[in-house]
Amino acid sequence: MAGLKSLAKDTAIYGLSSIVGRFLNYLLVPIYAAAMSAASGGYGVVTEVYAWTALLMVILTYGMETTFFRFVNKETENSERVYSTVLFMVGSTSLVFAALCMLFLHPVAGMMGYDDHPWYIGMMALVIAMDAFQCIPFAYLRYKKRPIRFAALKLLFILLNITLNLVYYVVMKGSDVFYAFFFNLICTSVIMVLMVPCLKFNGGFDKPLAKRMLIYSYPILILGVAGILNQVADKIIFRHIYPDKVEAKTQLAIYGACSKIAMIMAMLTQAFRYAYEPFVFGKSRDKDSKIIYAQAMKYFIIFTLLAFLAVMFYLDVLKYILAPDYWIGLRVVPIVMAAEIFMGIFFNLSFWYKLIDETKWGAYFSFAGCIVLILINVIFVPLYSYMACAWAGFAGYAVAMLLSYFVGQKKYPIHYDLKAIGKYVALALVLFGISEYLPFQNIFLLLSVRTVLLMLFVAYIIKVDFPLHQIPVINRFIKK
Repeated sequence: MAGLKSLAKDTAIYGLSSIVGRFLNYLLVPIYAAAMSAASGGYGVVTEVYAWTALLMVILTYGMETTFFRFVNKETENSERVYSTVLFMVGSTSLVFAALCMLFLHPVAGMMGYDDHPWYIGMMALVIAMDAFQCIPFAYLRYKKRPIRFAALKLLFILLNITLNLVYYVVMKGSDVFYAFFFNLICTSVIMVLMVPCLKFNGGFDKPLAKRMLIYSYPILILGVAGILNQVADKIIFRHIYPDKVEAKTQLAIYGACSKIAMIMAMLTQAFRYAYEPFVFGKSRDKDSKIIYAQAMKYFIIFTLLAFLAVMFYLDVLKYILAPDYWIGLRVVPIVMAAEIFMGIFFNLSFWYKLIDETKWGAYFSFAGCIVLILINVIFVPLYSYMACAWAGFAGYAVAMLLSYFVGQKKYPIHYDLKAIGKYVALALVLFGISEYLPFQNIFLLLSVRTVLLMLFVAYIIKVDFPLHQIPVINRFIKK
């Protein structure tokens, strides 16, 4: 339990930068939605460009975050040499990427369909290069267990970005998409400067070490590319497969904006990941490691189900972060949230092949899910628009998750408490089903009944897994 408490503590602090940070970042959604109408397709441009950004970020980091944690925790490796070697590697590739993008900016922008606005692509190319490099010192802060500094830098970026966007889009009543990317470039540059004290090259560049790390990381790169394609492929290809090219930007804007409401699940997963990745590798030599991994999976699913119910029960309030012309797309929210839960479970499952150094399996699973996702998009987007995108993500993650579980039970068996997890899933589905068919028209009565349903789920959690008498403070109070 001491290990789990440490994990929970670090998750909470990293969650400050992830959950609170992304919540603040949500402010950009209503800002952009108000400044750029759905019909203008402006938010569709933002959605597509950031989808490319996410994909390129995975390529430019090429699995070096996970590789860093794996090698820096090996007793046979010098931690400072590992860190400096990774810095040299990722820094060099990021610099080359930025230089090539600037050199061939107009041809690249033309191929992406932005020949009228090449600097949309130019600015984001610079942001991607800096962000990819910054991933390594951020990983170093996690390794050194300095979550406060980690969170402070992450939050500074978000607060500065929110402020600049508020000034332009709200105070100055602007509507130009250009500034969404320009402000990102400014904020990323500020963090780059503040990150300089974390850069330590004194360990030098170890060529044999670099080769070993590349051998370990290339399957993770393939896994990462397949994984991120599961998240962004629909947004990248949407304009190219939707029949009406003009209407495509509007449809993509609606889908992108409504999907943001579902991203609370991604926030929880990201916060958990920041703490869980170094935790898993650090615990890998402990005798009870598999028991802890199983417990962590169970609690992860419990709290993501709680988040799912909370968002769905209060969606009638949350929808007001968007302008009314976006509300038509809210039906994607439960589907996207369920897909995010599958992705989080897949991430938890993924450590078995990382711990036995067979990362190729992750690539197999992710590509299988990616193929399912792309096929569903290509076949059904022309017929059902963005609803096909939502269901494609659901199906793709489900396939990857199930493959990882069944193969993992043969290669690195972990006894997950499937019976208890199944009860939580069944209860959440029943409560969600009831909430969807409540006959109340009065919004206050509807929300009140849904709150009671949410409290029933919380009460079940407390009764089964967190009995109040086991909590030290309450236990002392009861004894008095």
